[in-house]
Amino acid sequence: MALPLLAGAAQAQVATQGSDAFNLPEDISFIVERSNPNERRATARVNGSIITGTDVDHRVALFVAAQESEISPEQMPALRLQVLRNLIDETLKVQEAANLDMAVTQADVDQSYERYAVQARGMSVEQMNEYLYSIGSSPRTIKRQIQGELAWDRLLQRNVRPFVNVSEGEVTELWERLEASRGTTEYRVGEIYLAATPANRAQVQANANQIIEQLREGGSFIAYARQFSEATSAIQGGDLGWLRLEQLQQPTLEAAVAQMTPGQLVGPLEIPGGYSILLLIDQRQIGMPDPRDAVLSLKQISYTFGPGTTPEQAETQAAAFVEAVEGMNGCGDADARASAVGASTVNNDEIAVRALPEALQTVLLQLNVGETTPPFGDLQEGIRVLMLCGRDDPTDTSGPSVDQIMAQLEDERINRRAQRYLRDLRRDAVIDYN
Repeated sequence: MALPLLAGAAQAQVATQGSDAFNLPEDISFIVERSNPNERRATARVNGSIITGTDVDHRVALFVAAQESEISPEQMPALRLQVLRNLIDETLKVQEAANLDMAVTQADVDQSYERYAVQARGMSVEQMNEYLYSIGSSPRTIKRQIQGELAWDRLLQRNVRPFVNVSEGEVTELWERLEASRGTTEYRVGEIYLAATPANRAQVQANANQIIEQLREGGSFIAYARQFSEATSAIQGGDLGWLRLEQLQQPTLEAAVAQMTPGQLVGPLEIPGGYSILLLIDQRQIGMPDPRDAVLSLKQISYTFGPGTTPEQAETQAAAFVEAVEGMNGCGDADARASAVGASTVNNDEIAVRALPEALQTVLLQLNVGETTPPFGDLQEGIRVLMLCGRDDPTDTSGPSVDQIMAQLEDERINRRAQRYLRDLRRDAVIDYN
């Protein structure tokens, strides 16, 4: 993954006048050639705090473990440099919080780590520790990331959020527009934002193209957003939440999202200030019930082929199973008829349509009570159907509240100020690379 974002981020720290402020010549000849940055050792001292090669190794291992696709040896050096950049930013945040008497204590970090292990990963602290060591990482790397996030949250709460104002008039105007648009579509969008300047736009675009390629090969959008996105939504894995097109406040993004379908990935899209990679997580109609929020009562009817069953025997048994299913008169006699042909049944009375695979969602929403899906599976593992035994349809939704709209507008303005805040911390830092 060619990610010279390090150079891009450094160039983003110059004054807003752009490169013209430096009166740079078009033809630059370096007096001393600089070594390839991809060959530099990934260690640094940030205002006296050391980032070691082991710190980078453990964070890279954590990132790689979250991916479905492998990171090639050619991409690894650039990934390590990007990880180093993130570690530098985390260090600056922790230092700033400490300098302002808002230091994150070890108790705060340990408590958050335990909550992450139990709630997000379903593990005890000991199990989480063992897992991290097994992938070549360590508890320390997660705790370091937690410390950076907690420190940044405290800094924003004290130095940014109090100075962000959203008027009641702005909120009321937007709420009235939303009410007037009941029945139109609302989108849940994920974003990876990469800042760029006129001097480094081509470089950042190439980085974004590499990220897109990795995501399409199975990379985790959440992991890439947390690692590479320069928006404050990176902490939520890039999730911007539910919004209408005009709330994106960028014509390019609005036009792209309007054409997307859930699960689709697009980008990089050039916008003022950089590039965006978008993932449409979901969509729904404002103020209208979403059929996928219906709660179903389902009966799964399964037939498993015994060991040694030949393909010919499996086809015969499958045909008998399908014939038995077609003869069932609803869920009342499904158990007896299934047992008669050696099939088994399992009931689930509280499963949301949205929780099912997309292919099944479409089929189940078209079924009447007592009908079944087409058989699915294979002749090796067995086949099954789902029978609809009942459905509780969703009720109308009122859409976002005034408080939710105000919170979103505030978050957008906080995000812009936060980027400037971090840019200032980088500019004033003393960083020595080894």
